[in-house]
Amino acid sequence: MSVRVRIPTILRTYTGGDSEVTAEGATLAEVLDHLDANYAGIKGRILDEDGKLRRFVNVYVNNDDVRFEQELATPTPAGAEVSVIPAVAGGC
Repeated sequence: MSVRVRIPTILRTYTGGDSEVTAEGATLAEVLDHLDANYAGIKGRILDEDGKLRRFVNVYVNNDDVRFEQELATPTPAGAEVSVIPAVAGGC
């Protein structure tokens, strides 16, 4: 199943500057594997060394936060949009 993956600015060095790419997979885990096969190293910026989503990276499938869904087992139906959004902190 082909999905669109929105890439945050900080990870665009992996995608040659592309802000959106396509990937294949029936679950978020499969999409990330496919993404990493085409853009080596990007998965390591999204998942920690234990294979879990990094604490300060939010991932949405069709606007649903995967942490409130099935995390990496979240289904990614054909045509879904996967958004990778790094958390922003700071301020006054």
